[in-house]
Amino acid sequence: MILRHDDGHRHDKGTVFLWAIALNTIYVFVEALFGFWVGSLALLADAAHNLTDVVGLVLAWGAIGLGRLRPNERHTYGFGRATILAALANGISLLIGVGMIVHEAIDRIGIPQDVSAATVLGVAGVGIIINTASALLFMKGRVNDLNVRGAFLHMAADAAVSAAVVLSALLMMITDWNVIDPIVAILVSVVIGWSAFGLSKSALHLTMEGVPASVSKVAVETWLRDLPGVMDLHDLHIWAISTTSVALTVHLVIPEIQYGDEFLDRTARGLESRFGIEHATIQVERGTEAQCRLAEPDRR
Repeated sequence: MILRHDDGHRHDKGTVFLWAIALNTIYVFVEALFGFWVGSLALLADAAHNLTDVVGLVLAWGAIGLGRLRPNERHTYGFGRATILAALANGISLLIGVGMIVHEAIDRIGIPQDVSAATVLGVAGVGIIINTASALLFMKGRVNDLNVRGAFLHMAADAAVSAAVVLSALLMMITDWNVIDPIVAILVSVVIGWSAFGLSKSALHLTMEGVPASVSKVAVETWLRDLPGVMDLHDLHIWAISTTSVALTVHLVIPEIQYGDEFLDRTARGLESRFGIEHATIQVERGTEAQCRLAEPDRR
């Protein structure tokens, strides 16, 4: 049996999160202040949404720190699962924020309030700049890290909300229809809700030990079966240790064991280079004696 655990090179995301947290915290206070001053639901809704984003960013940042802690006797895989839980929390917080915005907006449609469109336009314009800049900070890391993807979606959603608020302000200036403010808030909330649902679904999948979307179990099994000397395999499991680290366990049936440690090392390296599986545990069996109990059909 061989256990290969390669932490790999991990880009330090701490500074990126700190910048995003600082920028968005300042903007939340400014936006909420002007929202109360001019009575704009769109601004207040965006401020509330931004506040959940700040909390989400703090959670994601803290999870990255936990994920870097070394394994111990009680947590033999370390604390990387914290990044998955942070992504799930981010998705849920987005859904809750969307529900609050829609509820308030529906109430406002029946009784639209006077809104200073010019003030809303100015504040939301600043929001577009801040939120877009924050989203760009997470642009590169979002592809291979669900935790960073959660932060990116928060920031991208905020930029979209701010853009919609600017549009609603312009329409209100042209038409004097204040009902546009809550209607735009609802439309943007639907878009945000869809993205939040996808994020929550992906994070929940990993929480339930699902195979990461970046890995094809069929492709991995096919590759392993094609290795020299492998007659069969069983008990293949693939799961996520964190949002960036994937683990695998498998039993390979090799009747003529003649490759030794070199074969195991080459297999582990191939799993990492081809499929991004950094943590591979491989058990080799000859298949000539009593059948492995984990190879039984009713075993999971």
